[in-house]
Amino acid sequence: MRVFLTGATGFIGSALVPELLDAGHEVIGMTRSQAGVEKLIASGVEPHLATLEDLESIERGARNADAVIHTAFDHNFERFAENCEKDRRVIEALGSALAGSERPLLITSSIAMGARGKGELAVEDVFDTDHPNPRIASERAGNRLLDGGINVSVLRLPQVHNTFKQGLISPLLDIARAKGVSAYVGDGTNRWSAGHLGDVARLYRLAIEKAEPGARYHAVGDEGVEMRLIAEALGRGLNAPVVSISADEASEHFGAMARFVGLDMRASSAKTQAKLDWHPTGPTLISDLDAMVY
Repeated sequence: MRVFLTGATGFIGSALVPELLDAGHEVIGMTRSQAGVEKLIASGVEPHLATLEDLESIERGARNADAVIHTAFDHNFERFAENCEKDRRVIEALGSALAGSERPLLITSSIAMGARGKGELAVEDVFDTDHPNPRIASERAGNRLLDGGINVSVLRLPQVHNTFKQGLISPLLDIARAKGVSAYVGDGTNRWSAGHLGDVARLYRLAIEKAEPGARYHAVGDEGVEMRLIAEALGRGLNAPVVSISADEASEHFGAMARFVGLDMRASSAKTQAKLDWHPTGPTLISDLDAMVY
């Protein structure tokens, strides 16, 4: 297939490009910079220069492909709700380009969307249209396209990690470095699920090849890692004290990240593993945090 990949030079996209190429697919890679264009050409990818605001260009890229994988997202958490709405608009544009065909679109969401309630295990077959997390805008947009006959599926991400980056944990590392302490909220028993980058890239490929309308997949290797253990790993790496702070102190200490640090975001990938014969083999989150060069 010719696959149009948004975010092709991003954290996930950079791992997904070789995964797709090695499986025999062609890739049209969207990037927002000339440096990204040069990187893609060197990787054997057809570049497509566009930003997430350039919806007409995004549509053109999707029209030239047999399938679309959307991984790009603006990770400025100071403007999280606004960026979730931006993602909705991009998904709608991609859907417009695929209208009237059976060409598949695989969009990206968060595993938090699979929880029935606060602190409950997130699973693939749960979709709450009234979820309070602004990220729900992406899945709402996908469902509207699905209702309109577009072949849409969803890949939900936990904290995606290797020894260089770890999703929402990377900003926490920056905060710990700046504050001189690695903190968690309360007793730190709330848990975050995680998935190794290599496993996640393989799952994207399997999901777009399956192209099952309405399917939801969870890219989860670690079902739940306690925040206290994450903070302790960061503390070891930075040689910094590890401290507990109260929920009232979280906003001042963590800034924009305060909305996330106290959440319990456990998730299962049991249905995903059974459906796609996908089995995570990469290192655990704590192993990657301990192997980092701080």
